[in-house]
Amino acid sequence: MTIENLFAISLFPYLGFLWFLTKSQKAPKLALKGFYVLLLFVVITIPAGIYAKVHYDTSLANVDWLHGGAEFFLTLSNILVVLGFRQAVMEKEQEMDN
Repeated sequence: MTIENLFAISLFPYLGFLWFLTKSQKAPKLALKGFYVLLLFVVITIPAGIYAKVHYDTSLANVDWLHGGAEFFLTLSNILVVLGFRQAVMEKEQEMDN
């Protein structure tokens, strides 16, 4: 089994995670958006990796402008998740103070 196969197989548990998290309606909305942006990162990374291989004959990690563009979405995802949970914690603390 190759790394690519493992990568593809790992999408199914993540899609299940997103489905349950969305259905529960208990996750902070901004954090949930961040988790969906992570899926967008995956969707962008795959064609970027193919483009790097076809046009530069190397992996995505070796083409800085493509790699950086794809990684932007990972960074954005992380920021949204952190800010979403931070906002939820601050709201709970405010409720407890009142």
